[in-house]
Amino acid sequence: MKRRGFLLLAAALVIAGNPAVAGAPRIGFIAAGSRSTNRQLLAALQGGLGALGWIDRSNLVVLDRWAEEHTERLPGIVKGLIGSGVDVLVAAGTAATLAAASATATIPIVMVGVGDPVALGVVNSLEQPGGNATGLSLNSPKLIAERLHLLQELVPGLHRLAVIIRNDPDLEQKLSDIRNNADRLGLALLELEATTGRTLTLAFTRLRNDRCDAIYVASGPMGPAKRSQIIELASDARLPVIYSYRSFTDSGGLISLAADDNDLFRRAAAFVDRILKGANPAEMPVQQPIKSELVINLQTAKALGLVVPPSILARVDEVIE
Repeated sequence: MKRRGFLLLAAALVIAGNPAVAGAPRIGFIAAGSRSTNRQLLAALQGGLGALGWIDRSNLVVLDRWAEEHTERLPGIVKGLIGSGVDVLVAAGTAATLAAASATATIPIVMVGVGDPVALGVVNSLEQPGGNATGLSLNSPKLIAERLHLLQELVPGLHRLAVIIRNDPDLEQKLSDIRNNADRLGLALLELEATTGRTLTLAFTRLRNDRCDAIYVASGPMGPAKRSQIIELASDARLPVIYSYRSFTDSGGLISLAADDNDLFRRAAAFVDRILKGANPAEMPVQQPIKSELVINLQTAKALGLVVPPSILARVDEVIE
């Protein structure tokens, strides 16, 4: 018997031998990233469920599936989970949420970490989702304002700021929030849309002639290859960059201010709990981040010749040496 078949059979025998698990609700967890680097998100969800009395492999079954950075696999992953009879889908991030929403209009979906679910067409409004999806959004004008303030503290004399963006569904709302906050702070913006490796290179080439004091990467975490490319291009340009996702700072980027992912996934458990107890996702308001995480890479700051002000060091959540 092949190893995969053996493992599936073993798992089936464990469930069959535990009547509580055999009849327990089934939760499908979908993520576009890799399990090795994102397993803490699943652990945060399971921890939140445990605090509410839902224990995996006791009175609940959590089936976690990972696309390992290959988003094209997501539709097949979702189809497989639906075929296994899941009661709720928990979708981590925009790509997983869109795959789930495209696959089912009836199975409840708890999305976690989606930029603007209204712009994506996943919900009708944050207050009244109106369909089978609800959960937690990343969309937070407050975080955008805080990132710009951080750059002003970190880069004395900051005047002109480059903003690197992708043509995401929530692009216009994101740009509107950035423009409004930059205007209040007296910052001039250079907006650079970059999605492919080539357009990223062209964006940084333009910065050689249209000099800016700093960069704000407003796009999502992208894949590891593009994250590495952005960080390398920023290093070559010797420009300080603030990121919207911690994954950039972990990969060598200078500074990030992002929603606390672990907190979002713990809070997602409350949505699952309510749905399993009969609540209708259509009537459950989408929530926004309430906790953020500030991370700075001192090695990168040193390479750029930046002195990190005590005002920033006093409030960072983590320093990468």
